[in-house]
Amino acid sequence: MKSPAVVNFSREPHSVELREFARPEPGPDDVILAVEAVGVCGSDLHQWTSSHSWPVNYPVVLGHEFGGRIAELGAAVKGWSEGDRVVSETAAVIDANSPLTRAGLYNLDPKRKGFGYGVDGAMTRFVRVPARCLHRVPAGLAMEHAALTEPCCVAYNAVIQNARVQPGDRVIVLGPGPIGILCAAMARLAGAEVALVGLERDRARLDVGKAYGCEVIIGDATAWAKARDGLGADGVIDAAGASAALKVALELVRPAGWISKVGWGPQPLGFSLDPLVQKNITLQGSFSHNWPIWERVLALLASGQLDVRPITGGIWALEEWHEAFEKMHSGAIVKAVLRPN
Repeated sequence: MKSPAVVNFSREPHSVELREFARPEPGPDDVILAVEAVGVCGSDLHQWTSSHSWPVNYPVVLGHEFGGRIAELGAAVKGWSEGDRVVSETAAVIDANSPLTRAGLYNLDPKRKGFGYGVDGAMTRFVRVPARCLHRVPAGLAMEHAALTEPCCVAYNAVIQNARVQPGDRVIVLGPGPIGILCAAMARLAGAEVALVGLERDRARLDVGKAYGCEVIIGDATAWAKARDGLGADGVIDAAGASAALKVALELVRPAGWISKVGWGPQPLGFSLDPLVQKNITLQGSFSHNWPIWERVLALLASGQLDVRPITGGIWALEEWHEAFEKMHSGAIVKAVLRPN
């Protein structure tokens, strides 16, 4: 049985097309998931334009933000049933014996491979998923919203787990992409005043930040950063990734403040890190997520404390993937969701 799949087949720019893809067979510890919704991530766009900085196992089916119903169980899988509504984590391959995995930090395992670049992802009808990756979707949570649990977990890890936001902090988020906006939402949930900063071309996406109670700034955020006492923002989240954004973050953050860097960018820095030393700044990288973060984020989504509807710019059939990619790439929308069924 074959069905359409969005496949990245080469390192050359725009080497993505719809191809026929066979339904996978489950291993003993896997399930086969009938995909009902899959989010388009900025990393999917980076692979599409070949502007990414991570290794890819070509050809590969894209898509790592997804949810659906269990269609088939591997022989050793227990605790799950066909028809269960689930979402999946992204760590498709990990080393079970790694010290990091044993500490619950399998997201940092050097042998980790994720859906959509290391193994086939979910922009198709059926995807093979290790049962350890599954989380139940709470009753009442729509699948197109549950499918966006993954980027919410990225934001949770960057803002709550890896930063030190306190109620009353002034926090700046650089980059109003999906992750930047969700980081701003997380900082607001933690009780911070938040400014979301972008460029003129980001105006439509910056407006989405207003739905989360953020101040939105086009261009220079210095005045906002120093408005309280002239020293700068308590924290800055770099969700843009470009080297210039980190330079700006170093300028905007106050002495003894923190920067959480979640945005990717392959460019060399091209500037001195002396301000990091002089201002005694904590610079923290943040990558991916793990099991307890998923459980917390699903609880936030189910309770309505976190709402992904403002970032959802539309739902497209899988065959309309190119239009969805273009809409996100142009900045016309924040987030696209594909429906393989």
